[in-house]
Amino acid sequence: MVAEIFSIVAPVLFGVGVGYTWSKMGRSFDAEFATAIVYNIATPLLIFSTLTSLKIDIPLFAELAGVMTIAALGFILVGYVILRVWGLDRRTYWPSISIPNSGNMGLPLAFIAFGQEGLGIGVIVYTVISMTQFTFSVIVSSGHFSLRELMKIPLIYAVIAALLVMGFGIEVPAWIASTSSIYGQLVIPLMLIALGVSLASLKISSFPRSLAIAVFRVLIGFTIALGVTEVFGVTGVAQGVIILQSAMPAAVFNYMLALRYNNSPPEIAGVVITSTVFSFLTLPILLWFVL
Repeated sequence: MVAEIFSIVAPVLFGVGVGYTWSKMGRSFDAEFATAIVYNIATPLLIFSTLTSLKIDIPLFAELAGVMTIAALGFILVGYVILRVWGLDRRTYWPSISIPNSGNMGLPLAFIAFGQEGLGIGVIVYTVISMTQFTFSVIVSSGHFSLRELMKIPLIYAVIAALLVMGFGIEVPAWIASTSSIYGQLVIPLMLIALGVSLASLKISSFPRSLAIAVFRVLIGFTIALGVTEVFGVTGVAQGVIILQSAMPAAVFNYMLALRYNNSPPEIAGVVITSTVFSFLTLPILLWFVL
């Protein structure tokens, strides 16, 4: 089991380590370009390719998406209660304690741990979390909601296209299938390397508070995902992936939002770094549990 867990953790550590070391060596890395490629091109292609190639039927997609949506609402509710008890500013910390890094870390781990089936389910989880980020996190951070900005997210159209293909039993042309598969594979290595580069540029602020939020971010994700999957009878790989991606650290996206809306960026940088380091320490135990 130790060797199996290490074989899962090693690629993640390698990708993050490459990005971190590359940045610390003063090498050039256009993080904005890499992020744009991942979110605007590679991720939509990965979602379309994975959902259509695995032949996941719409009822199963809806069931897993529904379970994950309930779990995400649980993260948000419990996060709110914790911040209120602690007396911390919700606009600053609420997205960070609520939303897991299901993309940069969760998606690669789902694939490495559970293979192509895990990736397919991971894509569903990632879709729900991404939609939560672009709605809840943006609303909280900015103080307002923009439907126009929401409709600019390519992820939405990739999911719609995949659901149409699945629902009507459309045969995807070989050239579309191969193209989406090849370029969709950019997601995992680029996400991990970009995460490493991002961590290298952040600095820890207010360590005790960051550590407390980091611990609760992982615990909230794990306990709520375990409870929701047990209640709704989700088992096997699907349960493992949902728990794994829910127990990830605070998403780097939250730091980007803090910068954009001037919501104490140093504080959120500390939360992102601390929760990521903490999750690496707990990852072997988490993988042992889900496997």
